[in-house]
Parts: sequence; C-alpha cells; structure tokens
Amino acid sequence: MQKNKILHIIKSLGRGGAEMLLPETMKLHNTSKFEFHTIYFLPWKNQMVEALESAGGKVSCFSATNNLKLMQQYSGVIEYCKKNEIDVIHCHLPWAGFLGRLVFAKTKIPVVYSEHNMQERYHIATKTINRFTFNSQSLALGVSEDVTNSIKKNINPKIPLKTLLNGANTDSFRRDPNSGTKTKLKLGIPEDALVIGNVAVFRFQKRLIEWLKVFKEIETKNSNVYGIIVGAGPLEEEIKAELIKLKLEKKVFFPGLKTDVKPYFSAMDIFMMSSSFEGLPIALLEAMSMECAIVSTDAGGIKEVIRNGEDGLTCKVEEWTKLSCLCKVLIEDPEKLSNYKNAARERVLNNFSLRRMVDELEEIYLSVIR
Repeated sequence: MQKNKILHIIKSLGRGGAEMLLPETMKLHNTSKFEFHTIYFLPWKNQMVEALESAGGKVSCFSATNNLKLMQQYSGVIEYCKKNEIDVIHCHLPWAGFLGRLVFAKTKIPVVYSEHNMQERYHIATKTINRFTFNSQSLALGVSEDVTNSIKKNINPKIPLKTLLNGANTDSFRRDPNSGTKTKLKLGIPEDALVIGNVAVFRFQKRLIEWLKVFKEIETKNSNVYGIIVGAGPLEEEIKAELIKLKLEKKVFFPGLKTDVKPYFSAMDIFMMSSSFEGLPIALLEAMSMECAIVSTDAGGIKEVIRNGEDGLTCKVEEWTKLSCLCKVLIEDPEKLSNYKNAARERVLNNFSLRRMVDELEEIYLSVIR
C-alpha cells in the first residue's frame, strides 16, 4: 500500500508545546498508512530531533538565522516536496504558516495550518500578514475554542476552520514514584517535601517572576515546600535574578532544558501556572496525565481543560496572587491534594488523550488529500 506522505513545517524544534507534540503524535500514527517528514529552520533549537527520528520521522534542517531568510527557503521546500512526493503539508505557528502558504500558491499541495496562540497576542506585522494570507491554504485548526474564536474575530477566514484540542500521550506520561524520588535526591530536595513545579519556555506570557513571588509567599509559611521549574528561554537571566532577590536559591531548582520531563513531573505534587495568556498548553496536559494537582490562572484554553473545583483550582489571570491561597488549600489538606491529583489524570484520560487527537488528524489529512 502506498503511504500518504505528510510534511510538518515548524520554525524550530526546541522544547516548546507545539514542537513537543510532533514526536508524541508520531508514536501513535498509523505507520502503515502515513509517512512523516519534518522541516525546521533554527539549527540551534534541535532538542526534539532525536525524539522525532526515534519515532520514525525524517527530519531536515533548512538553516535560517531570521524570519526573512526562513521565507527565502521556500524554493528549497518546494524541491523537497517534489523529490519526496509529499501529499500534505502541516504548518505550525505563523512564520512556518506563511512559508507553507507560499508553497501552496506555487504547488497546490494541500496545506493544513495549526494555530496555537490568540491573534491578539501577535505583533501587528504578524497579525497583518496572517490576515492577508490566511485563505491561501486548505484548512486551519485552532488548538482551543478560544484560539478558534480569535481567528474568526480577527481574520474571518473563507477556508474551513476547526478546533482540534491538544492532547497528552496518557500511556507514555504516567507517574513513576521511584523516578520522582530519584529526581528529588538529585536536586537536593528532601524525600518527604511537597514540590510545586512548572515546565515552560521562559517567556513573558508565562510570568515566571510572578510565579516565584507566589512561591515565596507559600514557602514563607510552609518550610517543607520546594519548587522545580524546567525549561529555558529569553527571560532566564531576569527570572534567576528574581530568584536571588527573593533568597530562594536553596528552595527552587532550575534543571534547565530537558527533552524528557517525566522524572520532574513525577517529583511534583502541584503543577502551578501563572500565565497571562495561553492557547492550550501541552505541559498542562502532560502534568495532569502524570497526576499533578493543578493550580493555575484561567488563561486561554486552560479554562477549557480545568473545571474549577473539579479538575483543579483556578483564578482569574489578573488575580494571580490568589495562586498562593489555592496552593495552601492543597498543602494543608493531603486528602484533597490526592483527590485533585486523581481528578487531573481522569480528566485527561476522558477528554484530552493524544489518541483522540491523532485519530482526528488522520481523518483531516485524508480529507484534504481527497
């Protein structure tokens, strides 16, 4: 049987939510029907390459140092598509989307575009290009209802637009208490400590400086509480300066950028997010799958996942200081903490599994080919 060849185009393969989804979905796709290729452009952001190749994907880097040079790679991408007989191009995030639409205009190879963010959060130039080029593709996907509604409001596209909720690989992301204990010991965290954590790219939207301020308030009243923040990014220096300012060097640990975050999730009791805006964060779904109790702002698609008081505890984005009180509720009631850990896992199993997402994606690929 001839396989349907799918080409993912994405700006980088660092450890962001959209990037991490690629190898996870590849593990579940029907490899007797589909063959997957990936093109990325920033050679120094390659943390997901090994995972993609291990999952059976074919990865190529078309090196570009900025967005203009990325767009200049379109002729090479067209040549790649012809040489490898690509059936569908799936683009992720705006600049990959812009390039994919240019390829679509030249070749008419079907292009599917996944939008992970709200249009209102983009730079005015990005929003403008997105608006004027959006219809030069076959189909668009929003990762949450908030994202889809933002596209409708700001672009009003003429092409098909669907919501395809992100998912977590619930078979792969399972809590491992032994791994969690080893992670604590490696970082110097007492085995009986309660751990509050986050996994994030260190960008403005994640508000990790505010996260540290919330943690400081919690830790002042609970000496056996420790923190772990996994990741890296452009605001790393500012965030670590705040860590020193708050005298939390021995209480909050930064293990850096990791391709395998499961040992760190296994060490966390509470996954706390202070984000100002989100699409539908993959790290949140992974944390839930690994039985971390959730305390978060209700930014973007988070409120589509967490039903406050059922699957976790949330507050309004502008009321982020309330996160400390929400954590306190769980810290002081171990039974409630345990219940929210179990509820998080159940919510993902029932509504946000990666298997559901992959099945829907395969139907979408076949529909645009037809």
